[in-house]
Amino acid sequence: MPPLGVVAPAPLKLKQCNFLIKNKKPLPFPSLQPHYHRCHSSSLVTANANPSIPNRDDRKITVTKTRGGDHGRIKHSRSEEIDINIDGPFLNRFLISKQWDAFHRFCRPHTIIGTVIGILSVSLLPLEQIGDLSPAFFIGILKALVPSVLMNIYVVGLNQVFDVEIDKVNKPDLPLASGEFSMGTGISIVSAVLLMSFAMGVMFKSPPLFSALAISFFLGSAYSIELPLLRWKRHAILAAACILIVRAIVVQLAYFVHMQKYVLGREIAITRPLVFAVVFMCIFTSVIALFKDIPDVDGDRDFGIQSFSVSLGQKKVYWICVNMLLLAYGAAVMIGASSTFLPSKLFTIISHGALASLLWLRARSTDIANKASLTSFYMFIWKLFYAEYLLIPFVR
Repeated sequence: MPPLGVVAPAPLKLKQCNFLIKNKKPLPFPSLQPHYHRCHSSSLVTANANPSIPNRDDRKITVTKTRGGDHGRIKHSRSEEIDINIDGPFLNRFLISKQWDAFHRFCRPHTIIGTVIGILSVSLLPLEQIGDLSPAFFIGILKALVPSVLMNIYVVGLNQVFDVEIDKVNKPDLPLASGEFSMGTGISIVSAVLLMSFAMGVMFKSPPLFSALAISFFLGSAYSIELPLLRWKRHAILAAACILIVRAIVVQLAYFVHMQKYVLGREIAITRPLVFAVVFMCIFTSVIALFKDIPDVDGDRDFGIQSFSVSLGQKKVYWICVNMLLLAYGAAVMIGASSTFLPSKLFTIISHGALASLLWLRARSTDIANKASLTSFYMFIWKLFYAEYLLIPFVR
């Protein structure tokens, strides 16, 4: 058999050597194993065609090894080339893994987690007895979850499609901004998930579910699309309203009615926990809408996005957000104290008091001038958001 020619692919950049053994997985390139413990900077994988080796690619990896000094300063570094062979199937698996990681970041998983936990929490509110936990109940939850997650991906993906240049400044690790996904790939993903979401919304024959999808589609599109009368994210109040309406009102009311009337078959009845959920989440989602722009003032200012953080300053908006959350937790403690059901009273008071304390301690230790510190605190707020949804079913 004549030797097979190998076409050399474009260089594949790896952000860090330890990316390849994330989660303690074995290093895929055995020749690098002795060097890994000293590898702290970037590396470049390049391919050389070698027709003398059938069905294999002869690879060379240039590794820059550094030795740290005091306080993390580099005292010595050098580069060397290591000749290794990489199996084609492994390289394919590695590239698939890279694509999956890019897709994962494209979907903005912290928003998906918020959607899933929110729907699960609200779906528990109409339950009246243990017998309500039937197979039909869990199927009803799945019918709500799947199209809603797809719509969530559409909304965050569409925002990235229209925000590529801004994200190159504010969020350069996102796949469209970094170039890992082409614009065509981004548009294909958001188009596919939108069609699947609406198809399921029609197929499941639940008016409140379809209404939730339609409202999310309209507001998510108006928030991002660059057209006359749209691109609402340019205006601070409209941008905050988009997030508040979907996260605080639509999620609570639409999915509650979906479960109560179209899954459990009961008449619609507004309950105390539902009212608490709507009011509390109105405050919480307003905070998320305000805070998400605090780390992004540089890119927003450069591209004419008049967020509150640009208009009022980061520090002022930061403490407005913290005080709004503390006010919400104080109100939750008062609601708990007014409950006639003792276990609910104690749980609501203690849990919200604890979350308020954690918020205050974390807020005081955050460096407002440091973008990484602000981003970390923003993700902490999302964790508080998840925690609140876990507490809402216990408010009685």
